[in-house]
Amino acid sequence: MTFRPHEHGLRHFKLSKDYMQSQKKNTSLLLSVSSLATWGASLLAARLYWMGNKPPSFSNSDNPAADSHSLLTKTLTFFYLPSVNMWLLLCPDTLSFDWSMDAVPLLRNVGDWRNLHTVAFYVGLLLLSWVSLRSPSRVKKTNGKAYVVNGIHTGTNRKHTGTNGHSCHTNMGLPNSGSHTVKSTENGVKNHVIPRTSLPTTENVVVFSLGLLMVPFLPATNMFFYVGFVIAERVLYIPSMGFCLLVTVGMRALYIKIRRRFLKSLLLYCTATLVLLYGIKTVLRNQDWQDEEMLYKSGINVNPAKAWGNLGNVLKSHGKMAEAEQAYRNALYYRSNMADMLYNLGLLLQENSKFSEALLYYKLAIGSRPTLASAYLNTGIILMNEGRLDEAKRTFLMCAEIPDENLKDPHAHQSSVTSCLYNLGKLFYERGQIEGHKLEAEQYFLKAIQLDPTKGNCYMHYGQFLLEESRLLEAAEMAGKAAELDSTEFDVVFNAAHMLRPPLTKTSSVGKVGIEDLQIDALLSVGG
Repeated sequence: MTFRPHEHGLRHFKLSKDYMQSQKKNTSLLLSVSSLATWGASLLAARLYWMGNKPPSFSNSDNPAADSHSLLTKTLTFFYLPSVNMWLLLCPDTLSFDWSMDAVPLLRNVGDWRNLHTVAFYVGLLLLSWVSLRSPSRVKKTNGKAYVVNGIHTGTNRKHTGTNGHSCHTNMGLPNSGSHTVKSTENGVKNHVIPRTSLPTTENVVVFSLGLLMVPFLPATNMFFYVGFVIAERVLYIPSMGFCLLVTVGMRALYIKIRRRFLKSLLLYCTATLVLLYGIKTVLRNQDWQDEEMLYKSGINVNPAKAWGNLGNVLKSHGKMAEAEQAYRNALYYRSNMADMLYNLGLLLQENSKFSEALLYYKLAIGSRPTLASAYLNTGIILMNEGRLDEAKRTFLMCAEIPDENLKDPHAHQSSVTSCLYNLGKLFYERGQIEGHKLEAEQYFLKAIQLDPTKGNCYMHYGQFLLEESRLLEAAEMAGKAAELDSTEFDVVFNAAHMLRPPLTKTSSVGKVGIEDLQIDALLSVGG
């Protein structure tokens, strides 16, 4: 078979055109990936700016690998965690509302068999990336003829087939055929065929899927900053869409590659079964989310310490005190140094009048977390009620001196320290009547008000102090402020009303009942 020079030149021109089109397509893909990466970096920068240009703070137990002093342990664990997340997408058999603490044990040495999962995961990821970014069109020749690869016609726009001396000409393989009418000749009859709208190539879908899978997941990899969890199923919501697209593309490619009808049918049945099983798992998992108690019970196998602790809080709120106490003890059995669980158990025991045991757990909570101000507060209150005033004084002073840095809950800390200060003022006042510490008592009341000017209890206790010092007008002012700040708290308003009775009586006796007295009468009606 011989080729004329102009046909040979035309063939080279078309090959060059196809090559330029493929390069243009690759450039477009790279631009899309770069744009996606730029947007992701911009969002991360904005997040860091809003957080005060510092990483988020969290408890060491929330992410044990981040707290590890071994670089090898950190590296192996952080590289392993993405493979665990991928396994959750592949086989969501074991799920949990919380994957912190020891839900995923640390990888401490290279000999850990779980490192094989890490290697398999990253090798597969590299293969997918290579497939998606390599040139989508290749010219393959067999017996001097060019043919279509990946759905793109790479040689000529005609495919010759001899059938009874007739030929069929079509350019259906062209990637940019668009909606142009295609002429075909078959058995001497010319037909006009409108080709289908071209779909995205497999490479484009794979790139898009990988982007959707990886980019939203990057902030959770501890790559840019440490996060407050080991695994969080919520961060897989968007990546799961990219994962589903990858599975779909893979199933389609496998279906096209299979030639035997039986195997094609088997693949379809297996896919349908997989979708059905995932659907059943979704229904079963939704039942765990019907209420908090069922949810926390479902997480006991994955994270028993956290699950039992949260279950104890729920049982306590439902009035099941004995079950709540047992749940707290179960949580401490799995992790004995959890300050929150120690404090919650102490609080439960205190509410059940088991003061000695409550003091023990409060002290354990303080030992586990020395900045837990609420534990100091309740310890001091129990000691005051037992008449152990010196110990109570030391406890309240220690609470007042806790630095307000690196706190888990700054608002709760401030509230507890404020309560410690006005309880310290009460203690000094009670002792001051005998030992002459009234001035110190007033100073602590004023410190409490200065620390939290929005807390009505501070004004109420200071008002009681002023009332007993016969500073009636100042006491009335404090009582009115307390009632104004905590107008929905019956105890505060009621006590403020009773504090205002002596100033009201004194003011009325000299005939000076004005607008302020009417406000006091209204306050008395609320308190009564």
